[in-house]
Amino acid sequence: MTGGGLLVAGTTSDAGKSVVTAGICRWLVRQGVKVAPFKAQNMSLNSFVTREGAEIGRAQAMQAQACRVEPTALMNPVLLKPGGEQSSQVVLLGKPVGELSARGYHGGRQQRLLGTVLDCLAELRGTYDAVICEGAGSPAEINLRRTDIVNMGIARNARLPVLVVGDIDRGGVFASFFGTVALLSREDQELVAGFLVNKFRGDVSLLEPGLDMLHGLTGRRTYGVLPFRHGLGIDEEDGLRPAFKSNTALRGTVRESVVAPPVGEDVLRVAVCAVPLMSNFTDVDALAAEPGVVVRFVDRPEELADADLVVIPGTRGTVRALEWLRERGLAEAVVRRSAEQRPVLGICGGFQILGEHIEDEVESRQGQVDGLGILPVRVRFAREKTLTRPVGEALGEPVAGYEIHHGVADVTGGEAFLDGCRVGQTWGTHWHGSLESDGFRRAFLREVAAAAGRRFAPAADTSFAALREEQLDRLGDLIEQHADTDALWRLIESGAPQGLPFIPPGAPA
Repeated sequence: MTGGGLLVAGTTSDAGKSVVTAGICRWLVRQGVKVAPFKAQNMSLNSFVTREGAEIGRAQAMQAQACRVEPTALMNPVLLKPGGEQSSQVVLLGKPVGELSARGYHGGRQQRLLGTVLDCLAELRGTYDAVICEGAGSPAEINLRRTDIVNMGIARNARLPVLVVGDIDRGGVFASFFGTVALLSREDQELVAGFLVNKFRGDVSLLEPGLDMLHGLTGRRTYGVLPFRHGLGIDEEDGLRPAFKSNTALRGTVRESVVAPPVGEDVLRVAVCAVPLMSNFTDVDALAAEPGVVVRFVDRPEELADADLVVIPGTRGTVRALEWLRERGLAEAVVRRSAEQRPVLGICGGFQILGEHIEDEVESRQGQVDGLGILPVRVRFAREKTLTRPVGEALGEPVAGYEIHHGVADVTGGEAFLDGCRVGQTWGTHWHGSLESDGFRRAFLREVAAAAGRRFAPAADTSFAALREEQLDRLGDLIEQHADTDALWRLIESGAPQGLPFIPPGAPA
């Protein structure tokens, strides 16, 4: 027997598809439903490694946690990792299979993956009571509909009802809902069951006349109005916003953190270098979860002056990021800072940048490039990608993480640190997610505070895993309290209502 299903689409990118999908998943699992997430194709620089060593989008790993199941490659069979404006690495069933331009991917390769995607979805639906699927961008991208495998393409093939999410905080949500439906073909429109409003502020009664008019215009109801909530702190669906956003726009961005005073007398300031193609910037979320830790993204050397810790995060373009640091004067500031014994942490690509040199014939193909020369490390890029879930110990505490990188590090000195090394107050590791280990994070922050001369103390009871569970429960609460859950379950179980009207003009021929 095939389990039920639902596709959560959006009027735009960043409309809230990922968090709505996670919220529906958490609501269902609390009702005793065996549920799994699914996203056929994700474009993301924020990824995760499953237990079997497969790379998938972090959003799907987060949604699997909402379902209280272990994430697998089936949940995100196609992952695209941008390497620039024109090309991406294609990761199929958790393993990289090559680089493709956007034209090359949409010109034929994408459609050939449809069978694989449908097989993965069918396997999940044969195992779970329900599978909640997430779309990408908008289902009304008429230029891409012919090769679509993530929105209406998969909805049509798998006969999934579609719920369209709109972010009312951006404005124009009624036009977006109507226009989304009206740009779909008759066959696609038959699967669009209705709408869900996200990030509403104010009195819902003032919105209801518009929802009634929308129903009259489209024949489709609104399944819920979710209020705006600060501080949900859920993993970003993808890395595109910080990866391609202008650095000026990124500068000064502060990660949301718990509203709590510092335990000690001082706060601790963390500056994260907003390198191009930044990947897994969620690594710093565990720092932002600590009371009294302020995390900011920066792109100017003067912004490092008052930082107690500087983080160089992961990147999909290590050599490009190194050039960017040099162009902006940040490289010189980091080298000076390290010589002054002021704390610096490099993670994955950031770790490679801190080394002596990088030999890269894979990502940038620039051959040997000098690093910052702070850590005694030489890096050679291998064609085979390292995808592991290491565990170990550092600073007297157990640590777990995950590795996603082509660079192979030859560490020739320094003090051992999470398969990387430490020299003075400069630390480097390939391990993502290590700061989520509570005991290690507290020990690391105590060292940083001592080196920075701050009277900061980490909270003794901050559990990052518990905070994440609380956030997922808050998402489940939003669905349970502000959506018509009986109607949602009918959609999941029985599909889109029959007789939904066609809204002209429909998709262009």
